[in-house]
Amino acid sequence: MKKIIIVEDDESISRLLEVTLKSHGYNPVAFDNAEAALAEMDEEVPAIAIFDIMMAGMDGLKAIKRIRQIERLKTVPIIVLTARDTELDKIIGLDSGADDYMTKPFSVLELCARVRAQLRRAASEEEGVAVIYESNELCINIDAHEVTMAGVPVLLTFKEFELLKLLIENRNRALSRVELLTKIWGEGHCGETRTLDIHIGTLRQKLGDTAENSRYIKTIRGVGYRFIGGSRE
Repeated sequence: MKKIIIVEDDESISRLLEVTLKSHGYNPVAFDNAEAALAEMDEEVPAIAIFDIMMAGMDGLKAIKRIRQIERLKTVPIIVLTARDTELDKIIGLDSGADDYMTKPFSVLELCARVRAQLRRAASEEEGVAVIYESNELCINIDAHEVTMAGVPVLLTFKEFELLKLLIENRNRALSRVELLTKIWGEGHCGETRTLDIHIGTLRQKLGDTAENSRYIKTIRGVGYRFIGGSRE
């Protein structure tokens, strides 16, 4: 059974998650603090982790950032489950390294659907082949999660890197906003196009790109975005 780490200090919610995930064939292990969960993850890499944000001691965001710095844990799918529901909270959570973001109160059926989606995505990535893509000054090492422009490192957030990677892997076609949101942020985010547009804007800025003078990311009006591989259109 796939092991799922739950980090939730509300006992009733933690118990609900345990019972629900067990009924769906998973092996949930619950903790009421991030420190204990990190110690467990260091012993055994889980299939996925579900983190609350507001907890005593180390909060969920700090824990997620720490996980993303550990080589053997940095690709573990992480879902944030929290009462913090503003757009800024979601952006901060996703940029901290979370793969998906759910707010309380929540549907246990939707949570299980998102768990399945993240597990499918992780499985497909494990089957991938190492890729280094170069286009003019831009070089992206998929396996190493490294991006450089003219040899100078470009510091991207986790979501910015995943977004750039997806655009490059589909560079021969335009990706709709719904498809980008679903694949990068998970099911249930297809209505939050502003989150995507903000990330596209910061990614363009770091690549020296603009909407008006696109070298890498072109806006396809009425559709979404397409990677144009350094060529001008």
